[in-house]
Amino acid sequence: MINTGIIYVVATPIGNLQDLTPRARTILDQVDLIVAEDTRHSRHLLNHFGIRTSLHSLHEHNERQVTEKLLIRVKNGENIAVISDAGTPLISDPGYYFLQQAHVENITVVPIPGASAIISALSVSGFPANSFLFEGFLPAKTTARKHSLENLVDESRTLVFYEAPHRIIDSITDMADIFGEQRQAVLAKELTKQFETIYRDNFIGLLNWLQAKVERQKGEFVIVVAGASPINNKILTPETERVFNILRQELPLKKAAKLTSEITGVSKNVIYNFGIS
Repeated sequence: MINTGIIYVVATPIGNLQDLTPRARTILDQVDLIVAEDTRHSRHLLNHFGIRTSLHSLHEHNERQVTEKLLIRVKNGENIAVISDAGTPLISDPGYYFLQQAHVENITVVPIPGASAIISALSVSGFPANSFLFEGFLPAKTTARKHSLENLVDESRTLVFYEAPHRIIDSITDMADIFGEQRQAVLAKELTKQFETIYRDNFIGLLNWLQAKVERQKGEFVIVVAGASPINNKILTPETERVFNILRQELPLKKAAKLTSEITGVSKNVIYNFGIS
């Protein structure tokens, strides 16, 4: 490297180590310091490629404390690379404050592109990817998670979420409840790893698939959800109105809206709003 005093944001593999680009490998080998979310995890990656560059931790609990020291090193001419545990840094990972302050100090920040779970999942989902909304991890608590999903119920863009294995069933269940059981979605599980699985179905189908075998609930997930139909966002079809009106005669509004959604695939919230209008 000719220039000095640069921060490199370096993407690392999300599973398959062959996805580390030659450029990323060169940068990691030549910088003065690598900052990583989990130095123990990152050291395994670096050792695999014979990279002996010094490591320093940068995570959500120490980012504000170490940022000033790191920036002083860069301003003194050192080059620093930022990596995450896997994939492209700062996508649902620490580092925001560090990079924000680097820009305030007019320090050059250079991206070194590579693996990204979001883009990988989108590319194989079969849903429109010209415009999408990435929501990261949903809240862990049921009430907060449902509230977040309700805010997205009319979103016509493709939706992308991350989810941990111990919450995958709860999240898919809540999505079925809020978005409608017939909404199409894709589970992208363990991307680029040995047990990579891409499974597309409606939410009921996804739940059945996950619950059929416990091992299917293991691993890291990207959930890609089809956007809401613009037509359904504005007005109900005559058939949806007919179904809802029949159920409404026998059931409370909320229950009638839920059952109509399950039958027609139209958002429960859209039907409910129709019922109170």
